[in-house]
Amino acid sequence: MRIAWFAWLARHFGEYGYGDGPSRAAIGTGAVLVTAALLWFALHRNRPAAVAAAGLTCALGIGWLAFH
Repeated sequence: MRIAWFAWLARHFGEYGYGDGPSRAAIGTGAVLVTAALLWFALHRNRPAAVAAAGLTCALGIGWLAFH
């Protein structure tokens, strides 16, 4: 599931920015949050790494969407 999600995200990398309208922005934000959650669950045994990875993913992903 995780590999399929990351493959989908890579294929549609440039299609969901905040400049593309509210529905695409919502999809892009949801994709960032799902990716952060997957990283959290992948690293759940090491809580500091999980928190750092999920937080960094959210910050970078939403920042990228804002300036895309």
